[in-house]
Amino acid sequence: MNTPNRRLFLGRSLGVAQIAAASVLLPTGARAFTPATSADARRLSFNHLHTRERTALVYAWGEDFVPRALTQLNHFLRDHYTDEVGQMDPELYNLLHRVRRELGSTEPFHVISGYRSPATNETLRTTRGGGVARRSLHMDGKAIDVRLPGVALTDLRDAAISLKAGGVGYYQRDDFVHIDTGRVRSW
Repeated sequence: MNTPNRRLFLGRSLGVAQIAAASVLLPTGARAFTPATSADARRLSFNHLHTRERTALVYAWGEDFVPRALTQLNHFLRDHYTDEVGQMDPELYNLLHRVRRELGSTEPFHVISGYRSPATNETLRTTRGGGVARRSLHMDGKAIDVRLPGVALTDLRDAAISLKAGGVGYYQRDDFVHIDTGRVRSW
């Protein structure tokens, strides 16, 4: 009687499981063609300074965003005052990816603020003595306030401005740069 080799069986089972798991993480359209190379993977990592959470993930393969990663990032960048989860603009991740690549950094972004609910925005606007816009793009999930360890704040600002892909605010006193996917402008 032929008895299958247990190690061979387990090894093949593990390989099948890994392929199945990887296909779940790929966008639907990506499953129809040859798997993307690691060069096609766009990665980001973040440390949230208020929630103390960390994340590092592939948010896109080639031209396709990874839905599970976008969901995870929506939760990660939630309003840290209320825990309300907003819908972040995926193009914001592309912009951050380009900024980090422009600077040659692999460090995680330190997040000060991502999504902001309208109620939180109004509270901050009326209690912080200015600096919070009445119609902030944070409420639309199109803005993030960050710093990048090992990179001077002025260099982070300049890299974001050089891409001409949205708004860039420089807050030296508060030690962060605001980056958004709105119209091109800087302050």
